[in-house]
Amino acid sequence: MKTTARPAIRLAALPALGLLLLASAPRAAAQTAPAAGAPDAAKPKVVAVSKIKVLPAVAEAAARKKISMDRVAQSLDSQLVAALQATRKYEIVARSDAGALVEEAAATGRAFSFGDADYLLVATVDDFQDVSQTADFGWSGKATRRIIRLSTVAKIYDAKTGKINETANFQETKTLAEEKQAAVAEDGDLSDSLLVEMSRGISEKIAGKVVDIGYPARVIGITGAQITISRGEGSGIAVGQMWEIFATGETLVDPDTGAVLGAEEISVGKIRITRVTPKFSVGKIEGENLGIAKLNIVRLIGQ
Repeated sequence: MKTTARPAIRLAALPALGLLLLASAPRAAAQTAPAAGAPDAAKPKVVAVSKIKVLPAVAEAAARKKISMDRVAQSLDSQLVAALQATRKYEIVARSDAGALVEEAAATGRAFSFGDADYLLVATVDDFQDVSQTADFGWSGKATRRIIRLSTVAKIYDAKTGKINETANFQETKTLAEEKQAAVAEDGDLSDSLLVEMSRGISEKIAGKVVDIGYPARVIGITGAQITISRGEGSGIAVGQMWEIFATGETLVDPDTGAVLGAEEISVGKIRITRVTPKFSVGKIEGENLGIAKLNIVRLIGQ
């Protein structure tokens, strides 16, 4: 059966209420029905992505240095969708006309929603620093370097309940030595190559966090000291990284509210990544193997 891929489209900037309404409705794009008898678990989860927002104070401070935060936001928009699609875990939902439709529904008193998303991702640029530092070495002269830092807060909502699942801050920093100042235009604005590089770095970190919430990395193969895990290219994984493996224990329940807090996780080993492929990665056990088994959860150390 031939499947028609649904292109990703963008979400306009919306108030939180509008975004949550957006995430809870039926998908706008047509989908090919799954084969009869196919398990629901095979369906990819859906994440709705809002348009990147920039705090007004950050935009004003950047403008004084002739930095266009509109360009930064646009670059993050495209890179974030690309990073999420590269994980091959989610179906991406977005609508460029969402703002107008929500306003129209509010004016007429009708309920409005589209896109039955499982998660809603809202990202905001909360800091941008552009600092030049000059060191005076006396007779040998001076050296100047430019430090550019971009910071983004990502909030991941459960689209069905409206509750925040995770809030995390991601940063990307670039240091330009004097001979590399050409990466920045004369008027102070960032070059396209530097902007894309920084946007891609942050977007991959955000995509990795979103994937960890919906689909934690797991052990999918064991051959001696070689462990294969369900993370591939585009998820932020890299050769040389250390990952820790956990066996899942009993369910943890809040004694006061009765709410399920998750499950106990017991460390059973660590691996160092030796190879990354498009769909999975391979690592070698370092230290003791305390009972690594298939479907154990794997987490990047230091995350």
